Amino acid sequence: MDRVILHCDANSYYASVECLYTPEIRHKPVAVGGSVEARHGIILTKNALAKQYGVKTGEAIWQAKQKCPDLVCVPPDFELYVRFSGKMRRIYEQYSSRVESFGLDESWIDLTQAGFTFADGVAVAEEIRNRIREELGITVSVGVADNKILAKLGSDMKKPDAVTVLPPESFREKIWDLPVQELLYVGPSTTRKLARLGITTIGGLACCDSAILSSLLGKNGLTLKAYANGQDRTPVMPVDHHSCVKSVGNSTTPPHDLTTMDDARCIYYLLSESVAARLRKGGFRARCISISARTTDLVTRSHQVMLSRPTNLTSELARAAMALFSDRFASGLPYRSVGLSCSMLTRDDEPVQLDFMGNETRRIHQEQLERSIDSLRSRYGHQIIQRGVVLQDRGYANINPVEDHTVHPVPMYTG
Repeated sequence: MDRVILHCDANSYYASVECLYTPEIRHKPVAVGGSVEARHGIILTKNALAKQYGVKTGEAIWQAKQKCPDLVCVPPDFELYVRFSGKMRRIYEQYSSRVESFGLDESWIDLTQAGFTFADGVAVAEEIRNRIREELGITVSVGVADNKILAKLGSDMKKPDAVTVLPPESFREKIWDLPVQELLYVGPSTTRKLARLGITTIGGLACCDSAILSSLLGKNGLTLKAYANGQDRTPVMPVDHHSCVKSVGNSTTPPHDLTTMDDARCIYYLLSESVAARLRKGGFRARCISISARTTDLVTRSHQVMLSRPTNLTSELARAAMALFSDRFASGLPYRSVGLSCSMLTRDDEPVQLDFMGNETRRIHQEQLERSIDSLRSRYGHQIIQRGVVLQDRGYANINPVEDHTVHPVPMYTG
C-alpha cells in the first residue's frame, strides 16, 4: 500500500492571525515581535508585505524598521495562536486519525488507506487548503509526498496558499538541485560541514559516499542521506499520541547585558529555579545540563555537562550551570541572553544509589523544602519567595522566569 502524507504549513502564521483579528492592519507590512523595553525586540514572524521590504525573522526590530519605516510591529499573543492552532487541527482531524503537530502552525496528515491513491491525496490537499482559507481566514501551503520529510519540503517550496506535489517516481528532478539546507534537520552547523566537502545541494548529499558522511556526521549523516533519497518511513503519530518529554529548559533576555560573574549567577539561579520546578512538577530528574549564551553580536554558544547523579534540585542545577559558565563562557562576557536546559531525564520514583557519605538525608529534606516553595508560589505567585542571590539587582529580581516563559513545540534537530 502506497503511503500518502500531507504537510500543512500556515503562511506567516503569527502575523496572519494578528491581521485576521485586527482588520485595520491587514493591508500593511506587519511583524510580530517581542518587547523592545524588555530587550526581547526581535522579529518573530512577518507577513508577505513586510517580507518584500527585506524584513527577516530573528533580526532586531530597529533593524527591520530601518528597512521598512512603516512596519507595524505588534506583540505576540501566544494564547490566541494556540487556540487558533486548535481550529486548524480540528479540520485536519476530519480527514485522518493520524495528525501530528510540528509546532503551532505545521502538521503532518497521513491519508494512507486501502484504495486511496496519490491523486486522491492531492485532491484532499487542495480541499484542505481551500477550507482553511474560507473557514478560518488564513492560508496554508501543503506538500504531498509518500513520506514526512518530502511532504515538509514540498510545503516550503511554494508559498503562500499553494499545493506542491512530490511523487515518489519524480521527486528527484524537483528537489535535488535545491540547497541542502532546505532539507529538514539540516541546520547551519551541518550545512557548514557539508560545504567543506563541496556538498551544497540535496542531490549532492543524496549521492555522497556513505563512509565519508558517516565519518563527518556519524549516524546522522546516513540518516540525512536517506532523507535526500526519499527513504523516510517515520510514521505520523495518531491524534491521541502524547510524545514523551525529552528535555526541560528555559531562557531569558535580562534587562541589561550580563557583564560580571555576579550577573551570571543571578540569572542562572533564576533559570534553575524555573527548570527545577518544572522537573519536579513533571516527576523528573535530569542527568545532563546544557547552558547557552548569546553575545551582544547575537552569536550563540552552548556547552553541556553530565551530572554525577540525576537531580531536580535548584541548587545543584545552578552550581553545575555556574561551573560550566565559569569554565567555558566567562572569558566571553558580556552576554545579551542566556538559557539552561536539562536532558537525559529519569522518573523521580526510580530507584537511586544512596550516597554513602551521608548526604542523602540532606538532599531529601532539600527536595521537600523546594516542593513546599513550589506550592506557595503556585498559590501566591512566583515572587512571593525569592533567593537572596537575585536581590542584588532589582532588574533581575523583577524577572518572573515561570509566568514570563511560554513553552512551544519546536523542531527537534537543528545541527
